[in-house]
Amino acid sequence: MPEVTPRDAATLILIRNAPQQPEVLLGRRQTSARFMPGFYVFPGGGIEQDDYRVGAASELAPELVERAARVPEFGGDREYFRAMACAAVRETVEETGLMLSAPGAIGEGLEGGWKMMRAAGLAPALEAMRYVGRAITPAESPIRFHARFFAASADAVEGDLQPTAELDDVLWVPLSETLDLALASPTRFMLKLMMDRGSDPARFEHLHPTPLFTKIDGRREVIWDPA
Repeated sequence: MPEVTPRDAATLILIRNAPQQPEVLLGRRQTSARFMPGFYVFPGGGIEQDDYRVGAASELAPELVERAARVPEFGGDREYFRAMACAAVRETVEETGLMLSAPGAIGEGLEGGWKMMRAAGLAPALEAMRYVGRAITPAESPIRFHARFFAASADAVEGDLQPTAELDDVLWVPLSETLDLALASPTRFMLKLMMDRGSDPARFEHLHPTPLFTKIDGRREVIWDPA
């Protein structure tokens, strides 16, 4: 069987402050899903054409955009990097009802989560986002993704949390309790990374080296992209 080419995807790790400890947003994939059924995941999915042309209430931090010019995986394509960040925001709207947003105009003729955001008079708040890392599904998997993980504080979130056709159980989980859930290894790795870095996305360094989590010859490997 020929090796499946990974599909580009983006995901968003939302963190909120709570009285005891920070909480992270996770959702359980439907048991009927073709990919990772029953696992708890961060909201996310593939890039769509509207993600390239959506307007924003604020843009990605300049330091973050500069990563697109330096890190080989993006090939210097700033537009592509922005579209991935937008895809993570849109997928979060569609899968959880939550919008990383601020008042603003997104433009006309946009569908899916963007249509929902436009109806609320909101646009993506990209400046709140930080880039965490990426993961590639193992070569032996029949369904593969090259997922990029972004993080943001829930301070910039609007909307009501709700289950959807993609995620049948969406909830805020205390960070220390997340590892007790059914998690895929990339999700578990990114959660541990969040814990190690203090869990506050606003304090993440834009120039911090970022990990690629994958499998090589059947063994889990972490390759650090240059800062």
